[in-house]
Amino acid sequence: MPDGNGYVLSGEVNISEARREASSFLAARGVHEPDFNAELLLRHVLGLEGAAYLAALRDPFPADHRDAWEAVIRRKAAGEPAQYIIGEQDFYGLTFKVTPSVLIPRPETELLVERIVQIGDSLWPGGAPLAADIGTGSGAIAAALAHLRPSWRVSASDISPEALDVAAANVRRLGLDVAFKQGNLLEPFTGEPLDIVVSNPPYIPADTIAHLQPEVRDYEPRGALDGGPDGLAPYRVMMAQLPLLPRPPRLIGFELGMGQAGDVAELLRQAGCWREIVTVTDLAGIDRHVIGIA
Repeated sequence: MPDGNGYVLSGEVNISEARREASSFLAARGVHEPDFNAELLLRHVLGLEGAAYLAALRDPFPADHRDAWEAVIRRKAAGEPAQYIIGEQDFYGLTFKVTPSVLIPRPETELLVERIVQIGDSLWPGGAPLAADIGTGSGAIAAALAHLRPSWRVSASDISPEALDVAAANVRRLGLDVAFKQGNLLEPFTGEPLDIVVSNPPYIPADTIAHLQPEVRDYEPRGALDGGPDGLAPYRVMMAQLPLLPRPPRLIGFELGMGQAGDVAELLRQAGCWREIVTVTDLAGIDRHVIGIA
């Protein structure tokens, strides 16, 4: 229940009732997906997962966890992403540590990884292509590629040293082999014969960032969101940077925002390096990825 300062758990409730109460509190404050967030935070605070969590739902809420529970619900009600509160997010079956220095990995990006692996297998059957994740953030794309295809040589770049620290720590913890470079987009790979380039760059038009959900606008790093006036600046820069490489990559894949697929596909066509350009829709039917194949 709320008090003058925020959320306070009711007196004698069980764990299931605490979840419902928190969900109602979050919903009243306009939090997106209040049920999901309440359960995610409850599992985190109690340290319970799977069958152990389900079995405990009728148990009295433990008094020694009350302060921690109230604190995380207040943080969530203020708009902070639950992933930053608990410090992690799952992506392609792997768990990544996330901080406010990196964008929170999204499920739709898993579709980009899946398609890059599928096409990569057809271009290099049993081979070891050199793949680069540009603007890696938490390292999710690079780590997923290295996990799914251990024979591939995977590198990643980011302009943010703080993001690279998070990504490198994730890769170490997962026991994967990824090389990291700091710099602007393709620039750190000058002179390297990249076979595959994959990127989920900033693509939000700058003047629309103020209208995003508070969880994104106020907490996720602006540098990972701001794609310039029309959201296409990073794609244009990467196309302009292609001469830094000895040859264009045979496979290139981008994630992008709603309504940008046509423009990004045209940038790839103008570059003239890929014989086939494919658009991939996400589960909501949005054109979410554009892939060039040579």
